[in-house]
Amino acid sequence: METADLIWMNGEFVAWEDAKVHVLTHGLHYGTGVFEGVRCYDTDSKGPAVFRHQEHIARLFKSSSLYYMDIPFTAEQLREATLELIGRNGQRSCYIRPLVYRGYGTMGLFPLDAPVDVTLASWEWGSYLGEEGKANGVRARVSSWRRISGDSLIPHAKASGQYLNSILAKIECHKSGYEEAILLDERGFVCEGTGENLFIVRDGVILTPPQTASILDGISRSSVMTIARDLGYEVLERDIARAELYLADEIFCCGTAAELTPIREVDDHAIGSGRPGEITRAVQSTFEDALHGRSERYADWLDPVPAHHFSKVAAS
Repeated sequence: METADLIWMNGEFVAWEDAKVHVLTHGLHYGTGVFEGVRCYDTDSKGPAVFRHQEHIARLFKSSSLYYMDIPFTAEQLREATLELIGRNGQRSCYIRPLVYRGYGTMGLFPLDAPVDVTLASWEWGSYLGEEGKANGVRARVSSWRRISGDSLIPHAKASGQYLNSILAKIECHKSGYEEAILLDERGFVCEGTGENLFIVRDGVILTPPQTASILDGISRSSVMTIARDLGYEVLERDIARAELYLADEIFCCGTAAELTPIREVDDHAIGSGRPGEITRAVQSTFEDALHGRSERYADWLDPVPAHHFSKVAAS
């Protein structure tokens, strides 16, 4: 992976290579952590700007609360620290990883005596499913692994340990020759990808699984739904049967890491013509404009990095 100069840890900027934790860190053993995936884009109008920054921080706090972890910083402190980190690292565009986790101090399954640590890291990272995938679509398979159920964990929380579920599905699809996996929920309805929300297009209508399908309430998902409706498309949240994937005219997925990526094939069934469709392209184009600051309509989704944070790099 690409490295940067600095990582923010519990209120201090430390050298990338010195950002370490104890081997008995609680989160390392039990997955007791929550995180976010955020991106900063270099825009023509605002310079480097973080996409939906406040919404990501708000979800971080909500995920942390669901797992009884009180973050020892305010949302504004984390926002300012993130912007300063990007500037100090001299990054015009980057992926950002806020992480809140139970630190070193106690072991065992009762976590409340362990301290809560917070780190912020940023690095250059391309699209999760590749630029080729964004351009021409990826091949997916329905995983044999089901998405975690709300009866056992909290699908709405972006929690570290829960991603073992996605990792199993990701390895399975990779070993069988596909780029991505699609997980079904416990009832057998379509849920999401390993790190993305899903949309299908049938007869000009855009469909996406509802909150009750054990999905993560994606910030990119919300953005895409807003954009699609602004473009005049009907967007419905409803349960989607597995066979509807094969019958779809178009399928695409979205997430901060993957951005908006078409899916051209599922379980060896070509989707539509086997190429990204017209509606997918229209939504993808407008979404890209929003990410890169080319749309005034969505300008308030961007949180610019103040120029003075970059001046610290020059001064040093």
